Amino acid sequence: MSASLAPILEVKGLSARYGSVEALHAASLAVADGEFVAILGPNGAGKSTLMRAVMGLVANSGTVDFRGNPLPRAAPAACAARGIVLVPEGRGIFTPMTVEENLELGAYLLNNAAEFTRRRERVFSLFPRLRERLHQTAGSLSGGEQQMVAVGRALMAGPQILLLDEPSLGLAPRVTEDILGALDVLNKEGLTIVLVEQKAPLVLRLARRAYLMSLGRVVAEIDPRTVTSHADLAQYYLS
Repeated sequence: MSASLAPILEVKGLSARYGSVEALHAASLAVADGEFVAILGPNGAGKSTLMRAVMGLVANSGTVDFRGNPLPRAAPAACAARGIVLVPEGRGIFTPMTVEENLELGAYLLNNAAEFTRRRERVFSLFPRLRERLHQTAGSLSGGEQQMVAVGRALMAGPQILLLDEPSLGLAPRVTEDILGALDVLNKEGLTIVLVEQKAPLVLRLARRAYLMSLGRVVAEIDPRTVTSHADLAQYYLS
């Protein structure tokens, strides 16, 4: 991150464990307001644990500051209330509920009918199929449509920073392109995005910076413009 940019999100020495197993080791990173940052690494690198630790969903130590103020530990609802919204791996939508009900849950802290309508129309402009599926149960949708619901629900919360954990997992390439395209549009409008992915070539076309993770550690920060092949990435993991 450029020294001239103050971070909106700053993670310092963040470690996390599941029981006695430490899955994240003193990770540090920073994200500036309006940035699109990718977090890359192979399966098991600790990327999802990092996202969960930032949100307070897993036991952790270290510090996470948002706009210069520390986030409370083990308080994901407080993180969301401050504008940090996570789209988790596996989507996490409520499949027995309709698309409409899922979107409404995303805006549960909002008490402004006009703003609710504005946010919902923005979701429909990004994902027109959700308007068509509005009264269907989320469980009856395709995997790609369910991921659109997950992203749409997050947008209904009015995030200041959007964290996404493997949104392309299990999706067809065309659907992945649609979702990443929507994220690109949102970022160009000013939304700060942190995207966890294994599919590095797709994400590096969009990200301004990327952090590489391996074995629970952040091993490098790179400029995506310097990466032209998988070999370029591999050198960081092998060094």
